[in-house]
Amino acid sequence: MKKQYIIPIFVPHLGCPNDCIFCNQKSISGQKEQMTKDKAKEIIEDYLKSIKTEDAQIEIAFFGGSFTAIEKEKQEELLQVAYEYIKQGKVESIRISTRPDCIDKETLKRLKKYKVKTIELGVQSANDYILKRANRGHTFEDVKKASKMIRWNGFKLGHQMMVGLPESTRIDEINTAKALIKLKPKMVRIYPVLVVKNTKLEKEYEKGAYQPLSVVQAVEICKEIVRLFADKKIDIIRVGLQNTDEISEPGNKDSEVVAGPYHPAFRQLVESGMWYDAIVGKIKKLNMKVKEVEVTVSPIDANNVIGHKKENVKKLKDTYDVDLILKQDENMKQGKSKVEITKTYDN
Repeated sequence: MKKQYIIPIFVPHLGCPNDCIFCNQKSISGQKEQMTKDKAKEIIEDYLKSIKTEDAQIEIAFFGGSFTAIEKEKQEELLQVAYEYIKQGKVESIRISTRPDCIDKETLKRLKKYKVKTIELGVQSANDYILKRANRGHTFEDVKKASKMIRWNGFKLGHQMMVGLPESTRIDEINTAKALIKLKPKMVRIYPVLVVKNTKLEKEYEKGAYQPLSVVQAVEICKEIVRLFADKKIDIIRVGLQNTDEISEPGNKDSEVVAGPYHPAFRQLVESGMWYDAIVGKIKKLNMKVKEVEVTVSPIDANNVIGHKKENVKKLKDTYDVDLILKQDENMKQGKSKVEITKTYDN
């Protein structure tokens, strides 16, 4: 199997018609200047130099802002740069992210011309009231129309949703996940809301009008959402914003994050929490007092079974007085496990 690489090119706020309550793309991307074709080419060349393996699947991704809301000439300029590398056989595909109300037949025709393969839509919520509250400037009907057009025209569809938007509840977020599943995306990103500097949300937070989720609350909600997508075999390509100098612990020197459920290993917290729930569930089904449990998994899952900083091992011991023994088996499929009770207090 080829190893996948993504070359990210950020176009922060370029063309975006709205000022969403939570958004400061320049902070999130760590990029202060606008993108040019020369700069895009420089980024691509630098990444290609660092990718040593010949057996690589490389994709150029235009992130940030709303790519298809950019003036057509700028879109063509950036796409042409990426397309040259496809023609040279150095890159396999192009991915873009955009808004659902910036998709139409003409736009899709342009993207297809330059061999764009994947289109990710910033959905955020399926609740129109919450979308309006966040100043998104589109409705969920726009999401449905854009998603169908993208799939019908042969592109891979991706969705991005948020957890913890103003006035959004756990039920709203579960319903958003269920609504997205019906639209049949191939992949999804799940972002807990962080309060970022120089946003409208920061002002609400300072006034006490918005209370962000804690890390524990965000993890619990994301566990439910991840299960829903995983059950439908939808690829979950990110849970939580990527850790950068700007997106880091609130209070750090260069951090743009004011408050919210930030954690450098947020996805691991979610996935290890799901493993913990599964192990505890199996233990509770047994009519005996368990002292030691042996869990056999693929090496890929080993760290998540143990938990971030061995949190699962500690929680099992502290909460249930159970010792967790981990075994790794390369023949075990990822996500599968064998749980054996090796000691009980009866014996």
